[in-house]
Order: sequence, then C-alpha cells, then structure tokens
Amino acid sequence: MKPYAYVRARTVEEATAAHAARPGARYLAGGTNLVDLMKHGVETPGTLVDVGRLPLDTVEELPGGALRVGATVRNSDLAAHPLVRDRYPVLSQALLAGASGQLRNIATTGGNLLQRTRCPYFQDTAKPCNKREPGTGCGARDGVHRDHAVLGHSPHCIATHPSDMAVALAALDATVELHGPGGERSVPVTGFHRLPGDHPEDDTVIRPGELITAVVLPPGGDGRVSAYRKARDRASYAFALASVAAVLALDADGTVRDVRLAFGGLAHRPWRARLAEAALLGTAPTEQAVAHAVETELGAARPLRDNAYKVPLARNLARDVLSGLAAAARP
Repeated sequence: MKPYAYVRARTVEEATAAHAARPGARYLAGGTNLVDLMKHGVETPGTLVDVGRLPLDTVEELPGGALRVGATVRNSDLAAHPLVRDRYPVLSQALLAGASGQLRNIATTGGNLLQRTRCPYFQDTAKPCNKREPGTGCGARDGVHRDHAVLGHSPHCIATHPSDMAVALAALDATVELHGPGGERSVPVTGFHRLPGDHPEDDTVIRPGELITAVVLPPGGDGRVSAYRKARDRASYAFALASVAAVLALDADGTVRDVRLAFGGLAHRPWRARLAEAALLGTAPTEQAVAHAVETELGAARPLRDNAYKVPLARNLARDVLSGLAAAARP
C-alpha cells in the first residue's frame, strides 16, 4: 500500500491552492484513468485533491450561441445533451464511441482531456518509457508498436493520445478554460496537447497547479455538418487505431466555405489536418479533390515497422467522412 493524503475541495480556489501547496498532488474527479495508473504504480501522488463535487457540472449556452461545458460534466450527459446532439453531432458521436457506458457515466470532460496514453510500455513499470521515466528509452520503438503514432512522433516517444472527445473538440476549434495560481487563461484545444519532442513526459501545456474548469464550443449551426468515425479492433471498449472528426460547410455554389478535419489514433495529440483543410477550402468537394486534400496531409506520415496500415486506414476514413458530409451539406 502507498499512503496518500486526500483533500475534498469546496471551491476552485481552494482546489488550486491545495494543489499548489503539495508538490506531486493530482486532481481527482471521475478517476477512471488516474486510479488505474495508481494501481499499476505509474502514478504515485502524495495528495489527491478531489474536484468531483465542485460546481463545474453544467452545460451553459453563452450569448452569441457558444456553449460552455463544465469540467466535471460526465461524458454520458454531454453526449446526450440536446444542444450538443443538435449543433455538434461530431462531439456526441465521439463521446459515444469512447470506452463503455459504465465508464462514460463516471468520466468527466476535464479528465477525458487529461487522460494519459494507453501505450503498454508506459503502463508497465518494468519496461523502459521516456514518458513515464525520462531517459530510460522508448521500448515501443523497437518493440510492439502496431497501435502507435505515424505522425509527429520523435525518437523519444511514439505513443498516441487515446481520447475520442479531444479529436472532436480539435475539429470544433474549442478552447479550454484553466484556473491556477497565476489566475485564469484560455488555451485552444489544438494547442493544449503537446507533441513529444525531447520531453514526452509533458502531455499538455497545462501549468503546475492549473485546473481545467470548462471547455467552450464556438457557435454551431450556420449550415455546418459534422461527423466522427473511428476504426478499432472490436466494436466497443477499444481505443482508435485511426479516427476522423470533420466539420464542413458549403457556399451556395457548392464550394467549401469552412472545413475542419482532425485525426485521432495517429499522433501524440489530436492531429488537426491544416494542410488538407487549406487544399479543400474554396474548392468543390469532389471525390478527386477530397482524395488530393487528404493525401496532402498524410504525405507527412512516417510509419514504423508494424503500423504502416494506419496511413491507408486514416486516408479511407477521411475520404469517406468528408464525401458523406459534402453530400449532406449540398444545397
């Protein structure tokens, strides 16, 4: 048994103060990832600051049509929320594609963003892992890496980010609201998670003591259609081998007015496909144009020995999703 202290925070300010005062502390909400890592000995916090009862569990419509989602809103509740299902179907679909119903009933919005990689080398303390213990090496690179990254990886880490929800949020241009010892700030979801570089132990740009308080979705609608598609080894309770979240809007003449595309299962963070978006913007989304745009993005892929299959898998998913959205969006 490894002893730890427990603090139940009553306010956001109390939570961040308790965290800042205790080096090595961790925030606890649903605990669906953190508790598992504690059982494996990967996480060994000296203090758990319980934020699960803070008043951050509501979905609020803001002036102008944006939606603020509290950090402790449960994944099941967010997926079923009428405004999310109506305006942001890509998010509802992504949430329902993740984990199991039981876990979605417990897992929170903030915790989903902060969940750590499911790389088996990270989760096994007997194996080398630069993310878990910097400087020990990346066991997956020359080991078992069928499920690992093909984009944005480094010699130090080839792990992928496991969240489905985060991929949809990246495609929606959502922002993350944070509260910490230095005050409040907002970070775009597309810049919240880091690529591994030389420091794979740092998953996000979150600063010490900061707490996620909400995620803000920009106004939906205005002719936009969206969808999420995920390829996995089995129909439920499996992480993405590759996934696609897409948002599309067409002008009256049938050309692309707005397009956002993000991949999951391919990189250390949700991969926003900026090159593909630029190639499609202002064009007619024909089968050939979509294929060219997707290839422009995935041409940067650098697969390893056993995961090259991910490139055609992601390519076909993206082409299918974008073509389907184009058909749905046509006047």
